[in-house]
Amino acid sequence: MIDLNDRQIQILRAVIEEYLETATPVGSEVLDKKYHLGISPATIRNEMVVLTTQGFLKQPHISAGRVPTPMALKFYVNRLMEEKDLSVADEVAVKGKIWDYRTEANKLLQETVRVLSEKTQSLAIATTDHGDFYHAGYANILNDPEFYDIDVARTVLSLLDDIEVIKKILNKAVGGEEIHILLGEDLGIQLLQSCGFVFADFKTPRLNGHLGVVGSCRLDYPSIFPNLRYITQLIEEIVSS
Repeated sequence: MIDLNDRQIQILRAVIEEYLETATPVGSEVLDKKYHLGISPATIRNEMVVLTTQGFLKQPHISAGRVPTPMALKFYVNRLMEEKDLSVADEVAVKGKIWDYRTEANKLLQETVRVLSEKTQSLAIATTDHGDFYHAGYANILNDPEFYDIDVARTVLSLLDDIEVIKKILNKAVGGEEIHILLGEDLGIQLLQSCGFVFADFKTPRLNGHLGVVGSCRLDYPSIFPNLRYITQLIEEIVSS
């Protein structure tokens, strides 16, 4: 990973947070007026050019601002993001919804994806090593402008009919991270360049699989990570007992 100086990190964080909020390319004027970076617009522009050269930003149109690349979003998640805390009340509420289904794996996982989709406002999925596939919350993706493109929306929704493609995508994740992120070109499908998968593995003596969410690459990472971590641990606890 290329090392960035403090000023570049400050600018990159501002670009990413603005893009996550607005879904539109970010220009130096917005950063100057809204984020109070303490440097001139010209300096911001120059640093954005450097960040583009280094692969953290890209310019969708000649006169437009910049948007973060998948590399930048992963850098943000791994090094800059501040996760939202789950309250005890949140944890108790989630456990209460899932616990009643503890005696039957199918119902447990179907309720789990429903709860995860509700908590993250995303499309939630789960797969098991037995070839089962669960999903809930498909209407949530239609809130994001990336899915106003009917071809993109159709491509994502068609994945729900093809567990083999889903498993192929999930198997692209390598490394020992607790939570995996696949963005854009990672997914290997041209129409999913603006999309992201965030998921965790659950492993128990009786059942292994994946649990995660699908949406635009602008997923609410600070909220999704703690929810996904907690619910995955809950599944492991329930199934193991």
